[in-house]
Amino acid sequence: MKMYLNGNTAVAHAVRLVKPGVVAAYPITPQTVIVEKIADFIANGELDAQYIKVESEHTAMAACYGASAAGARAFTATSSQGLAYMQEMLNYVSGVRVPVVMVVGNRALSGPWTIWLDHQDTIQARDTGWIQLYVENSQEALDTIIQAYKIAENPEILTPVMVCMDAFVLTHTEEVVDVPEAKAIDAFLPPYNPEFVLDANNPLTFSFGTPPALYMEFRVLQEQAMQRALGIIKEVAEDYGRTIGRYWPGLIEKYGPEDAEVVVVAMGSLCGTIKEVVDDLNYRGKKVALVRIRAYRPFPVTDICQALQGAKAVGVFDRDLSFGYAGALYTDVKAALYGNLNPAPRVLNYVGGLGGRDVRVEEIESIFLNLLGEQHMYQQEQSDVRFVGVRW
Repeated sequence: MKMYLNGNTAVAHAVRLVKPGVVAAYPITPQTVIVEKIADFIANGELDAQYIKVESEHTAMAACYGASAAGARAFTATSSQGLAYMQEMLNYVSGVRVPVVMVVGNRALSGPWTIWLDHQDTIQARDTGWIQLYVENSQEALDTIIQAYKIAENPEILTPVMVCMDAFVLTHTEEVVDVPEAKAIDAFLPPYNPEFVLDANNPLTFSFGTPPALYMEFRVLQEQAMQRALGIIKEVAEDYGRTIGRYWPGLIEKYGPEDAEVVVVAMGSLCGTIKEVVDDLNYRGKKVALVRIRAYRPFPVTDICQALQGAKAVGVFDRDLSFGYAGALYTDVKAALYGNLNPAPRVLNYVGGLGGRDVRVEEIESIFLNLLGEQHMYQQEQSDVRFVGVRW
């Protein structure tokens, strides 16, 4: 059924459809509406779940950890400082291999204090062992949450998933969203039935003290599951398309001509604006394209190399900054190309949109023209890292 929803409410409908047994809730802007709406669904009898009102984000993730280990499907949501506060538990959840799904409303980190959009919060969590999927719009957010459970709960994966959606641009902006029927989702996503659970009648130990003789093997097994997830993410997206009738790219999306001379790589809602610029520039005779990264962890090296093959120049747009070097997505893309493409295109980094600053159409166009060699970005030409929209 088509409904006019903001991103937060669309997420809540997705959670209603996947029928978690436990929802751990702690409010933080911009995701608070998600857990509020889920509370409404439970109060109205539309969702049968235990709703735990916790005192912090750390406890929210700890509650999800315990619930999932006990055999329940678990959900929570957070943003920014809340995700940072969860850091300790993020590693526990991934290391113990419990398939929690969490939505993060991407918001810049303090200080200075802010509530606005960038990707620094989830980028800093990229090495915690969670799968990370970044969405472009609210429809994709709803559909990706449903897919995330099927990915996470796959016995060959058993890895938690973060679904990352941009603050305010998606969380609070309304658009038409097609909410699937419950019967269709029931057919797509079977009930969670884990092989190993906490059970007083069949005692097991989760996350026991691990000596050096065993610890490394745990990490290698995690990495092997991450690599398998590259294929499972694609399979689940295709299965969802066949079942629901709506297809999303599995790992990446290439938008524009296959023989594009210049390609911009980006994540999140900004990709919708970049697509408009791609259409306009191609209409004007310039061969440009976008590669949208949907799966950031695991990082889809092979798919990215195939998508960028033949390009003369690549610009990677980061809504984050790894201080002292460059944007994190840029370093990953550049590393992916090294040794895999010969000749490799020149790769430049464009950092912008931090703390919610708008990235305008004309700024995106200037990035493409800069990569084409038709427009200079003065005072930054000697660096591969170029800041977009700085007020000096």
